[in-house]
Amino acid sequence: MAEMLRRQLLDTTRGRIVSLLQGGSFTAHDIASKLGLTRSAVRVQITAMERDGVVKRVGTRPGTTRPSHLFELTPEVEQLLSKAYIPLLTELVGVFAEALPPQQVAGLLRRTGKALANELSRGKRPTGNLRTRAVAASEMLNDQLGATTYVEGDGQIVIRGVGCPLAALTGKHRGVCLAMESLVTEIVGTRAHECCDRSDRPRCCFEIKSGRASQSA
Repeated sequence: MAEMLRRQLLDTTRGRIVSLLQGGSFTAHDIASKLGLTRSAVRVQITAMERDGVVKRVGTRPGTTRPSHLFELTPEVEQLLSKAYIPLLTELVGVFAEALPPQQVAGLLRRTGKALANELSRGKRPTGNLRTRAVAASEMLNDQLGATTYVEGDGQIVIRGVGCPLAALTGKHRGVCLAMESLVTEIVGTRAHECCDRSDRPRCCFEIKSGRASQSA
């Protein structure tokens, strides 16, 4: 299913350009020739893709009248298109789970979540009341990790997701949810408790407890 959706997303003019650029750097003329498009159509797409951070200029190639710009995918897009991360991460967590005691695995994953929180926030924690900080954590999950979460409640605050960005892992390893629990705790500054749905269609859920953050590593 994931591969089918990926192919559908790439089966557009922009998607065909992205697929071509996975093979290296090309000029607009190269792209037009290889894909059977007009140069003007390619220029329109490339301009929009450059603006959106999908492609970047990486130099020029001499031409008969003037140099032509070379374009390639940005590192962020190449990472997004990679299919290696989830299988490798799944196997890595599986190896840890088999080789180490459960408590030690949970501790390592919690430390991972804390480190990820520091990386994403660059050491700057949101301020304001509990709900404001929870909203900031939810937005960070959505913007930087590809989650789709929202905040509900006023007294008992819950960050709830309509899906899970790590669905391929969470159904097999609860510790992955503990890593995210640790991340939310770090960002909000108050103890979060994962209440995730790890069924056929995993969904994120983190209850935010009032009081100071405390957790074992």
